[in-house]
Amino acid sequence: MVYRYQSEEDAFEDPEPGSDLDVVGAGPPPPAGPSPSRFPAPSLPRPNQLVLPSNQPPPAPRVTPSVAAPRSQVYTSAQPVEPSARRGGGRLWQVVIGGAAVLVLLALCGLGAAALLLDRDATPQSTPTYQPNAAPSASVQQPQDLDSRDTDQAPLTAKELFPGKDLKLAEGQPAYQVLKTQSSGSCAVAATDEVADLLVRLGCNQVVRATLRSPGGEHLVTTGLFNLTDRANAERARDRIRQILDERQGRFLGLTAGDDTDALTSAPARVGWQVRGHYLAYALVVRADGTAVKPGDTKIREVLFDMLEAHLSKGVLQRRADIGTAGQPTGASTDGSGSQSGGEDGD
Repeated sequence: MVYRYQSEEDAFEDPEPGSDLDVVGAGPPPPAGPSPSRFPAPSLPRPNQLVLPSNQPPPAPRVTPSVAAPRSQVYTSAQPVEPSARRGGGRLWQVVIGGAAVLVLLALCGLGAAALLLDRDATPQSTPTYQPNAAPSASVQQPQDLDSRDTDQAPLTAKELFPGKDLKLAEGQPAYQVLKTQSSGSCAVAATDEVADLLVRLGCNQVVRATLRSPGGEHLVTTGLFNLTDRANAERARDRIRQILDERQGRFLGLTAGDDTDALTSAPARVGWQVRGHYLAYALVVRADGTAVKPGDTKIREVLFDMLEAHLSKGVLQRRADIGTAGQPTGASTDGSGSQSGGEDGD
């Protein structure tokens, strides 16, 4: 790489008048005589030129007769300009001082790292509280999966669904009276025609149900669970049942429990159903006196909610899902409702 050093001698500018670098031909006109040379003769600097005292006028410049040179021809000193030893020495000292500063900085960083290591070794290590790879405690069990009979193999029992003669859903509220329970391996005993065929076709192998009298005795309800193979089949049954009821191609059956419960087989009924896991819950409600159900009867809606949601889903099936664990969230359930006319008891 070539460096260009700037100095007073290396300036590409017009020289001052009277200097040794003045342009040839800038003085007075040449005297008369023979024809001068066609080429300008530059005035070379004199290495051993004496410095005149300041009180004497400078000597007149020597002028060689010639043709005036073009204004663009400017001559510089013939001596090459070399970098001074002092400037090179200064650059060397800068490199030396910079290297020494880097060494000092590295030494300070090393001392700081050593101090941190010593401090960490001196501090007692605490046991981490979170261990992602640690095996779960043997006392904590996984929640019961209700989506299939493969993971929920225990069959339903009447005692599990209706353990006593009275069914109280909340403290301070009157209880439902349990009149009769039934557990059967044939799902057709609780339905007729296409509803029964649908349940059998989708793998229903068990139904557990009971008949209860509402608080105050105004309504009778038969409610229970159908045990299907998995959640997918339970949802298929839920979706198809509404169409079958609307077309009057089948119906759910009530469970009579004496002469005063005949309305379950003859009176118009209001029915509801919903799915949780591989179970299909249903409830059939009639008025105890056998009269027709009014469209805006809020009491029947309360009975359906009490049986399907409060008792069977959040009560029975939630306890089954909570086997061996605590705090399991309630699974989402889907339901339906409809009405059907009276018919024969399938018990």
